[in-house]
Amino acid sequence: MKQLLLLRHGEAGFSAGLDLDRKLTLKGKEKLIRLGESLPKSEFSVDLMYCSSASRTQETAAIIKKYISVKEEVITRIIYNADLNTLLELIENTDELVETCLLVGHNPTISLLLSHISNSNYIGMQPGMLARIELEVPHWRMIGHGTGILREILQ
Repeated sequence: MKQLLLLRHGEAGFSAGLDLDRKLTLKGKEKLIRLGESLPKSEFSVDLMYCSSASRTQETAAIIKKYISVKEEVITRIIYNADLNTLLELIENTDELVETCLLVGHNPTISLLLSHISNSNYIGMQPGMLARIELEVPHWRMIGHGTGILREILQ
């Protein structure tokens, strides 16, 4: 059964520069470390991780990778300003050999994706929040509205 993990980046500080360059706060890093320490390694092995190219998402991914195995990763700017359809298309094009996929992204789109796939009321993902969705379809290309079951939210 395919599994999709959605992780909103940790708490980020403000920057005088570009939003893309915002870094995680100390509080954001500490929360991600606590999240990582709480993850049972057997359930959170990732075949492929998609990560936004923003600094805060890459920092988030680096922290989480200390606690779970990530076999392959794709860092892409597509996730940074993505709408729901863009994220769905990204996931739909995932190689069929991938069983567990992790997407590290931004609000509000990551929360919309969670609600859309799980056909649940809107869940506003807080910084550093991880959602685990089991897909009820055998192929990534079939992902869409109501094709997954929200199994847990960790923070």
